Amino acid sequence: MKSKLSTLLDKPYLVWTALFIIAPLLMVVYYALTDKTGAFSLESVSQIPSYIPTLLLSVLYGLAATVICLILGYPFAYIFSKFSKRSQRTVVLLVMLPMWMNFLIRTYSWMTILGDTGVINSLFGAVGLEPLKLINTGGAVILGMVYNFLPYMILPIYSVISKMDSSLVEAAQDLGSDKLSVFRRVILPLSLPGVLSGITMVFVPCVSTFYITQKLGGGQIVLIGDVIETEFQSANNYNLGAALSFVLMIMILICLGVMNYFGADDENEGGVII
Repeated sequence: MKSKLSTLLDKPYLVWTALFIIAPLLMVVYYALTDKTGAFSLESVSQIPSYIPTLLLSVLYGLAATVICLILGYPFAYIFSKFSKRSQRTVVLLVMLPMWMNFLIRTYSWMTILGDTGVINSLFGAVGLEPLKLINTGGAVILGMVYNFLPYMILPIYSVISKMDSSLVEAAQDLGSDKLSVFRRVILPLSLPGVLSGITMVFVPCVSTFYITQKLGGGQIVLIGDVIETEFQSANNYNLGAALSFVLMIMILICLGVMNYFGADDENEGGVII
């Protein structure tokens, strides 16, 4: 009875997987390996090398945003994991609160803040300082990535650290370890699964983003997500767009595989499950 019930409960998941995961991936492969007539062709695939610089730039921006999120997110997650349970729930709510707002609105708000006549430059003008070029720069794009995806770094790390056995830290202190040694030898290794999950959850959307670069980069910064969006929406070249998407998909799967290999095991939480 239990086996039949489990099989029955698995059916909706299998249907969802087939419709929204497997089918779209097969469509991407189909368009990547055909031409506009539907005939088999490697013409789109042959154009991929010309976009390698754009892909590498996307990876560079994604890495920069991920590193900044890690630098900001790890101390924040560690500190508020030591709060009382009630305070932790409040902080988690505050971290998640911006995510309740539409992603487009959150990004668009930074245009108002960073614009040439925006909030920051208006404040500079009020105190007699020259306005700065803040919008339509690489820094603005990375700032937008960090702002939008920082919660995805904080929450996995917090989840792992908050469940950490405090007796291990106490044992290390009893054996004479100072705070730095405790962090390096106990806390950091135990929190590594959450760190790897956070890195993956930030890096993947950063590499494939396009709206942030359009609004905060002003067309000056072109990443692979922008190219794919242009091929599908403006150029109406589904085949090239699918070929580029296929390359990006492979790169993301490799990233997930590496993170899963180093971050997930039978006893630790926080790994990325493929």
